[in-house]
Amino acid sequence: MIGNFIADAVKGNNYEIYSEGIIQGIKMHRQIDTFTDTHPITKQSRAKLMPRYKKYSGVIVDVFYDHFLAINWSSYHQQPLPDFVNEIYTLMHNNIALLPAKSQYILPYMIEHNWLLNYGKVEGIQRTLSGMAKRTAFVSYMQHATEELLAHYQDFNQEFTLFFEDAQHHFKNSF
Repeated sequence: MIGNFIADAVKGNNYEIYSEGIIQGIKMHRQIDTFTDTHPITKQSRAKLMPRYKKYSGVIVDVFYDHFLAINWSSYHQQPLPDFVNEIYTLMHNNIALLPAKSQYILPYMIEHNWLLNYGKVEGIQRTLSGMAKRTAFVSYMQHATEELLAHYQDFNQEFTLFFEDAQHHFKNSF
């Protein structure tokens, strides 16, 4: 779980300093990212966003899919989402010394504003995308992406559902 959480903050082979369990989590996260980035359904979702958001379309789709995972959580997991989220926050907080500096910095904000649970609300997605827009090197317009989310809500939800079923099948025996 820790490796999955920190994977985006660990570049290249810099994961070799971590325990085997954390390394497995980082590698798992990277495999899922590759699967997601190359999947035809996510490409379809990105195509709706590409004209306005260009290279940021993939990031936006990831956030949209996080939203649909949150609102459909009970279809995929028996544990209630608030309980799962609290376990993640506790695990990360209790192991903060293992996290890269970037993850250590962002974790208190994530917990304080309950990012993971708030992905289930369009307002939470709006805050996330607006925050990301402020940190991009180029103009991204991500702060406006919830307009597309709302305009194509059912399409994105259906695409997420098809994608997630495929991902579950693909990774069923992988981890």
